[in-house]
Amino acid sequence: MSKPTSLPSRIILTGFSGTGKSAVAPILAARLGWEAVDTDALVERRAGKPILDIFRDDGEQAFRDLEAEAVREVCARERIVLATGGGAVLRPENRRTMAEGGFVVCLEALPETILARLQARSGEDPLDRPLLATADPLPRIRELKEGRQHLYALCDWAVQTDALTAEEIAVEVLRAYESMSGAALAQPGRVEAIASPEARAPTTTLHAIPQGAACMVRTAVREYPVLVGWDALAELGRRLRDAGLGRYAYVISDEAVFHHLGGEVEKSLRSADVPFDSYTIPPGEASKSLKTAAGLYDWLIQRRAERGHAIVAIGGGVVTDLAGYVAATYARGLPLVHVPTSLLAMVDAAIGGKVGVNHPQAKNMIGAFYQPRFVLAGVAALRTLPPRELWSGWAEVVKHGFIAAESLVTFLEDRAEHIGRLDPEATTEAIRRSVCIKAQVVSEDEFETLGPRTTLNYGHTLAHAMEATTGYTRFLHGEAVAIGMMAAAAMSVRLGLVPPAVAERQRRLLERYRLPVRAEGLDRERLRAAMALDKKVEAGAIRWVLLEGIGRPVMRDDVPADVVEAGLDEVLR
Repeated sequence: MSKPTSLPSRIILTGFSGTGKSAVAPILAARLGWEAVDTDALVERRAGKPILDIFRDDGEQAFRDLEAEAVREVCARERIVLATGGGAVLRPENRRTMAEGGFVVCLEALPETILARLQARSGEDPLDRPLLATADPLPRIRELKEGRQHLYALCDWAVQTDALTAEEIAVEVLRAYESMSGAALAQPGRVEAIASPEARAPTTTLHAIPQGAACMVRTAVREYPVLVGWDALAELGRRLRDAGLGRYAYVISDEAVFHHLGGEVEKSLRSADVPFDSYTIPPGEASKSLKTAAGLYDWLIQRRAERGHAIVAIGGGVVTDLAGYVAATYARGLPLVHVPTSLLAMVDAAIGGKVGVNHPQAKNMIGAFYQPRFVLAGVAALRTLPPRELWSGWAEVVKHGFIAAESLVTFLEDRAEHIGRLDPEATTEAIRRSVCIKAQVVSEDEFETLGPRTTLNYGHTLAHAMEATTGYTRFLHGEAVAIGMMAAAAMSVRLGLVPPAVAERQRRLLERYRLPVRAEGLDRERLRAAMALDKKVEAGAIRWVLLEGIGRPVMRDDVPADVVEAGLDEVLR
């Protein structure tokens, strides 16, 4: 759906029943000085009876006709916040009408959240709804929502509302509206008056994305979807075909991953008639080297790989970084697809186009920016990970929460028990939220030159130094990041940027996800030398990513030496 470049004069809320549209619309309208309209309420007034009676007496078709008339009428007006019914997106004419001159936002929620909200509505029977009138409404909610999800995805923005109040949802929508329009709000003071710190990083942008995608990454070079689902790995062959990459696939993985998942990968490729060959490397950071890359070049030359053939990276961050580097440099660029199988790769390494290999003295020092055609994260693959590697990955998710969205921090706190046992819905939702934060930041700052993307390095300055000085063998990346985050938080406290309670909340959450917050026996002089080689060093000064609050990262290149030492004292023994 194409959009005009001028500031939209309508905000249109879509999404399934119970996601908060009717509650949020009046708040948005009040902040903007606009009018709020609810299509369901408008239809009921004009029909002179409740929606349930319209369905019963006249049928669903009659209701949809009335709904379409209401959408057309309201969307012809200016300065309107429109809350649509959950099924309004079913008709193509409604979708076109809403898209033309309107900023369309989908409010999302888990089926369990939706049912709980319907049940909690005072004086309302959750079964007294035409499409939920069943003894067990939860399966019906899941069925209906899944059937409409590809239509909800045809929007400009999506906000996950499970852990948010109506006021907080309004903040997210207003910030998104300002960001997507590229212009100031009509009454800018209204947003600042209600904005929370986390609203600085909206949930994600969605616009005509493939079904099943969590979000899109949009850069000057390429636009591509990040697809997240529990059993998404089975879709690999079909997704390659759909993307025009079915001529030949060169699968690069590591021995451990391919032992567990190779059969499923091969089955998916064969079922879609995608010819392929595979190459496995030893697992571990030591394989991310120029020597391993040279072996891959030899393999591709032997098999006469062509520029139209795809490199498919299946594995953790080592594999996605290495295979991406090879794809970027072989024959001046082969199409790249990332299939991350570790948590760290799903939420970080596979998204954003950073590819490369390590130098013995510095991690990721040799590399490039090279965007994939798509990313496919099959969350069920996490079941194959050793526990230590799985827990390590949650450090990046926690990081995303502290630099971008307190709602993610709260979700991780509230759902820790479910996530800890790899509950499919809770785990997939946590990953989806984290992925969308990374995608948004990458879209704003592809080459890490404007500032936003640099904030993703929160905790990484010390972490990379710890990894390099221990030969990439003692710490898993997430473990080092967790310790680095605690050092950065301690510096933030020491500088008076945040109260100690923020650092303590971070410590508790990291420990709850079984991550270390201190390390012993490290050589400080070697750490300092390694930190001096960090990619964020400018004119000899380390640019630290610190916190001014949860969701409010800040870059500082003026951190006094005694503050740095105090931060190291906090985490090194």
